[in-house]
Amino acid sequence: MTTLTNEPTMKIRVLERTDLKNIHIINNKAETMRLWFEEPYESLDELTSLYDKHIHDNTERSFVIEANDTFIGIVELMSIDYIHRTCEIQIIIISGFSGKGYAQKALKTGVDYAFNTLNMHKVYLWVDIDNAPAVHIYKKLGFKIEGTIKEQFFAGGRYHDSYFMGILKSEYTQREKAIK
Repeated sequence: MTTLTNEPTMKIRVLERTDLKNIHIINNKAETMRLWFEEPYESLDELTSLYDKHIHDNTERSFVIEANDTFIGIVELMSIDYIHRTCEIQIIIISGFSGKGYAQKALKTGVDYAFNTLNMHKVYLWVDIDNAPAVHIYKKLGFKIEGTIKEQFFAGGRYHDSYFMGILKSEYTQREKAIK
């Protein structure tokens, strides 16, 4: 099992088939999936089929976040483009574990993997403009708002505006050097 980070209180590792039950629980929470701009309520069979379909897909990387050996979320690199060297990052921390620094650490680990392992040039994300805690974390890690997209996603019975945010490898590297 590949582990990206193994701190005393948090571990980030590659998603395995045995994790799908936990992912299924997340995917069936409407309030959580609204933040990911995705439809909730997929079956475990559907999720397993998607896992099987994408297990060897080089355009996605999925990692499980654990705190004290308890599943607390997932961080994913999506739409990995090896020509333009860009990818999207997304993260979900389950309720009860948010506000404790896990999202920031996991997101930083995912961005670091994108830049230093996959040699991406840019990492980007979409976020609901009303999700202030997430926007705060993204800005803290160096992401910049590159645009506001009006009524980009439909979730929870209405359309939501979103920010398109990104960070370049050069910005990330410069920021990391300044921190050390």
